[in-house]
Amino acid sequence: MAGGVRRKSSGSQSALWGKLHTVWQDKYLVLFKTEYTLLVVSVLWFLEIGINVWVIQKVAYTEIDWKAYMDEVEGVINGTYDYTQLKGDTGPLVYPAGFVYIFTALYYITSHGVNIRLGQYIFAVFYLITLLLVFRIYYRTKKVPPYVFFFMCCASYRIHSIFVLRLFNDPVAMMLLFVAVNLFIDGYWTLGCGFYSLAVSVKMNVLLFAPGLLFLLLSEFGLIRTIPKLSLCAGIQLLLGLPFLLENPVGYMSRAFDLGRQFMFKWTVNWRFLPEWLFLNRYFHLLLLAAHLLTLLLFAFCHWKRPRESILELLKEPGKRKVPAQKNTVNQMVLILFTSNFIGMCFSRSLHYQFYVWYFHTLPYLLWSGGVKKLAHLLRVLILGLIELSPSPPTNGSSAALHICHAIILLCLWLAPPLPSAPAETQEQTAVKDKRQ
Repeated sequence: MAGGVRRKSSGSQSALWGKLHTVWQDKYLVLFKTEYTLLVVSVLWFLEIGINVWVIQKVAYTEIDWKAYMDEVEGVINGTYDYTQLKGDTGPLVYPAGFVYIFTALYYITSHGVNIRLGQYIFAVFYLITLLLVFRIYYRTKKVPPYVFFFMCCASYRIHSIFVLRLFNDPVAMMLLFVAVNLFIDGYWTLGCGFYSLAVSVKMNVLLFAPGLLFLLLSEFGLIRTIPKLSLCAGIQLLLGLPFLLENPVGYMSRAFDLGRQFMFKWTVNWRFLPEWLFLNRYFHLLLLAAHLLTLLLFAFCHWKRPRESILELLKEPGKRKVPAQKNTVNQMVLILFTSNFIGMCFSRSLHYQFYVWYFHTLPYLLWSGGVKKLAHLLRVLILGLIELSPSPPTNGSSAALHICHAIILLCLWLAPPLPSAPAETQEQTAVKDKRQ
């Protein structure tokens, strides 16, 4: 018996050394083969712990919105539930109720917002959690070569700045969004919709994913079974906002979900090359909205739906469609969600410095999902670099370069061939899927 155990242990060690030997021999290919994604991202994630500690200790903190956040939630703590009366140094409170609850907790944890160093370490934890969630998505999709992940985390000064040097609320919203995406790709649609709604409750930009999510829900369930999931999203918003809705419903809705909010020209990153009067012009905003909606519809009709399938068929339950319903693959789900958000970024009325985190972690996936095979690795990395540098500080040239990069990515996504669907499900798989939903 003991000899058998020793032989088994010896065999396991031999297999491990054999694997390590193979990795050493293929050390250059480790950076290019997607099967080594888990190995590379594990090393990078632990490296990021040290990088975040170094940044917090050695790089000066920059005060932009943290004090304003603390002033805004302090108003709520003092008993003010009328959103029109809540404001900070940078202006009125314009975020939904989830923001208030999360930053109220941070207010108390950081000694009324005074212990900024502790706040930085909390945001470092948010960053590491976000990275884990993003890396898991890339590990599941196996679309991007591992070397790219270095540029997606360690090499990005801006993303570390947004998280741990400036303590914006945008990273919190995106962390919750990536929780939702992970749940979607695992088939936990109801729970995923709950986290998606929580992300929206922190910052409204997460609504840019909504068209893609709606398409996926209709594709998976049809209209009737989608309604409860949308109701859950709405119910969470109603529950979180209830104290403020009872006090001043119009004030809460107009401030927390102000779709017509006017941005200041001096902060814009993407439209710096325009004259200010045009940037502020409402007709220009309507033109951008029309282009946004048209592009979404074109992708939905021409890329997201399956060939020979009518868009109206999505309203029916999957079992009642003329073309037999097929399960969306992980790559299809991720591509639709990330593309939906990216289209919104392309036609945004204004992008500010911190808005970079809205799509930063999705850019490698979008670039390596494009349909232009001649777009070499070096050119893709160059596009990532240009987008990274565009707001530092924004100029007419950098603003135009950002739009050119966006246009290249969008064109490549348009030229990409449709992703293959998953094979038909067995009865066992369908039963498991129904339990998750």
